[in-house]
Amino acid sequence: MKPQDRAEASAAALLAEDAASRSLGITLEHVAPGFAAMTMRVEDWLLNGHGICHGGFVFTLADTAFAVACNSYNRRVVAQHNVITYLAPGLRGTTLRAEAIEISRTGRSGLYDVSVWDGQTKIAEFRGASREVSGRHFNEAEG
Repeated sequence: MKPQDRAEASAAALLAEDAASRSLGITLEHVAPGFAAMTMRVEDWLLNGHGICHGGFVFTLADTAFAVACNSYNRRVVAQHNVITYLAPGLRGTTLRAEAIEISRTGRSGLYDVSVWDGQTKIAEFRGASREVSGRHFNEAEG
């Protein structure tokens, strides 16, 4: 199986079971081995008391991109720890884009950086450490 096909099939299997991200309207824009781009529109119900996108939802978007990127090898991978720094607000009515890229993958551990954008403005930087656990997302022998 080609690496790109494996990444796409892994993302499809992972996201099919991700009710939380689906409920927020998070969608996959692109996936490749060690990379994912996801988007989410900032609807009124995602706003906090300041009238900007709640930081927890920005984190969830970044975490979802991280999850898709680190699971792109058809191996089950979970977050070991992560941190986010907010740089600017996500504004009502805009579409946020999170881009996750693999920094390191050695053995069962990985490190990924995720940038979250509101148009041309970077609004957050997220760093996630991953840990491979047992299992696969799909049987590669079946296609």
